[in-house]
Amino acid sequence: MSDEFSRAVLAWYDQFGRKDLPWQQDMTPYRVWVSEIMLQQTQVATVIPYYQRFMQVLPDVQALAAAEADEVLHLWTGLGYYSRARNLHKTAQRVVSEHGGEFPPSVEGLVELPGIGRSTAGAIASLSMNLRAPILDGNVKRVLARYHAVEGWPGEKAVQDRLWQVAERYTPQQRFGHYTQAMMDLGATLCTRSKPSCLLCPVQAGCEARRLGQPTVYPHSKPRKALPVRQCLMPLLVNQDGDIWLQRRPDSGLWGGLWCPPQLEDQAELDALLAGLGWQAQQQQTLEPLRHTFSHFHLDIQPLLVRVLPSPGVAEAGQVWYNLRQPTRLGLAAPVSKLLKRVEQLVA
Repeated sequence: MSDEFSRAVLAWYDQFGRKDLPWQQDMTPYRVWVSEIMLQQTQVATVIPYYQRFMQVLPDVQALAAAEADEVLHLWTGLGYYSRARNLHKTAQRVVSEHGGEFPPSVEGLVELPGIGRSTAGAIASLSMNLRAPILDGNVKRVLARYHAVEGWPGEKAVQDRLWQVAERYTPQQRFGHYTQAMMDLGATLCTRSKPSCLLCPVQAGCEARRLGQPTVYPHSKPRKALPVRQCLMPLLVNQDGDIWLQRRPDSGLWGGLWCPPQLEDQAELDALLAGLGWQAQQQQTLEPLRHTFSHFHLDIQPLLVRVLPSPGVAEAGQVWYNLRQPTRLGLAAPVSKLLKRVEQLVA
């Protein structure tokens, strides 16, 4: 049965599979790895322009290892989940310093690197190293959970273990890379989350979810919880030249390593900040609020445009005056980018 499944999937791939994605050209472990990290939690259409820009600036693992963290985060700005970019940078440095610039040629070696889990390692190994390695990304989970009508949320260990067993069984003994790409394509183009094209599916005859008449029930969703809401005050401190004062956030935690305006509790904290800097606020303007949703909470941001008269002197380490007309290449959190675009005309 497993041979029948993989044969049907490969035959479909030969006719309909995607073969012209940017990372499928000149396929190397580096190019596949960057694409797989970018594609985590992110759609292909969104990733493509980011991937192309990234490869233009950092075409190989040596270039990425040698890059400044700010350059990597700048290229990542807008993709979200910034720990992916930080781990990408760390992994490149380790590949160069510990592995002579070559990725470990096994799933076991790959998962030792920061940010590479079992499924990502399997994709790198099968797509670029011609090694037999199953994968279980979101698309593949959906295909297999529907094919076997697997009960439960795939985030639960027992459910995930069952899906890994199925993924291992169906991975063929040849054409590993084509099968891996085929399974990802099947989930992305036919076995989609809300409107699966079951009539076009190469394995529809054996699909339990289709037989039950409820394919979209599988895989089961994560039990939903109402997201808590947090608030913050975000002052955009503007000097006489129209530059915005930004601080670099700690590497760990929210927006780690990115450049942001201060994130404060209330007006009293803002007054204390300005007093501590020795700056005088000349004018303050309340801007339209902005909500940014993280995976585990909503953040309601109240921006303030505050024109300040800073004390003379150069910004200290971890601080910068950001010129909106000639912006420095820095990593910015997505809502900060939105706010800076919004106030560009106001501070001109």
